[in-house]
Amino acid sequence: MVNFFDLHCDTLSKALDENKQLYENDLHISLKRAQKYDNYIECFAAWIPDEIRGDAAMSHFNRLYQKLISEQKNNTDVFSICRDVNDIENLVKSGNKTGAVLTVEGGAVLGGKLENVRYLREKGVRVMTLTWNGACEIGDGVEAPNAGGLSDFGKKAVKEMEKCGIIVDVSHASEKMFYDVYEISEKPFIATHSNSKKVCNHRRNLTDEQFRIIAKCGGIVGINFCNDFLSDNNSASFDDIIKHAEHFLELGGENVISFGSDFDGCDVPVEIAGIECIENLYEYFLKKNYNQNVVDKMFFGNAYKFMIDNLK
Repeated sequence: MVNFFDLHCDTLSKALDENKQLYENDLHISLKRAQKYDNYIECFAAWIPDEIRGDAAMSHFNRLYQKLISEQKNNTDVFSICRDVNDIENLVKSGNKTGAVLTVEGGAVLGGKLENVRYLREKGVRVMTLTWNGACEIGDGVEAPNAGGLSDFGKKAVKEMEKCGIIVDVSHASEKMFYDVYEISEKPFIATHSNSKKVCNHRRNLTDEQFRIIAKCGGIVGINFCNDFLSDNNSASFDDIIKHAEHFLELGGENVISFGSDFDGCDVPVEIAGIECIENLYEYFLKKNYNQNVVDKMFFGNAYKFMIDNLK
């Protein structure tokens, strides 16, 4: 039986925007199609677009949060929100139930107010991507003009996140911000949905040095299914996913590689129509003679262990 722990999707945002339900829909992820997996844990991101700022950003988060709560109440037999280690462990023991870890994509949600970090933690947020592509009060994303690093507020926010138990995510961060996080962080940080820049030279991908730093700090990296991040030809396949995994393995990433699908947030290879196709990708790795223990780590084990060790 295939297990899957996905570090990032935008399904929650898309379901809210299009007024769709999580159980059955035409999105990349539905709870109904996910029931084929024994253990499936999904990090549902509350995405804060770059054009939303200040109090409006937190209001947008609250709408997404209420959507998640509503979906959980309507699907208690197949869907459970995981707020801590006990929730994750109990979900795995029960089997055949989708677990949801709430995350935020975009530190603009804080509105420049440090006290909002604690508010997010109280709502169950366990991971926050510091920026989206542009700049916010925390600092500059990868597409910000003349991108700098963490702002003074951003440095305080990172410290407060670590104090409150919200994991720092550097996907979308500028290179300068990445190294600022590395300099000041005291706990492991992660890249939930970023690929190898050596394999595909996209600004959103990680250099070999960045990958090694995350590994050295005890973090994990989620391979993204976005066509643009997988292949310079903008039309990717299972083989391109394997190229990124293989390169990360060559960098010593056996205990680091995970997946951050970016489902419902990007165009993905035609072979991955949705969550139901993850099983096919798993089997493709085995067909290519990858050790099953290594494949199991990539698809579930590494992310599971990281969360158990860090979501205290």
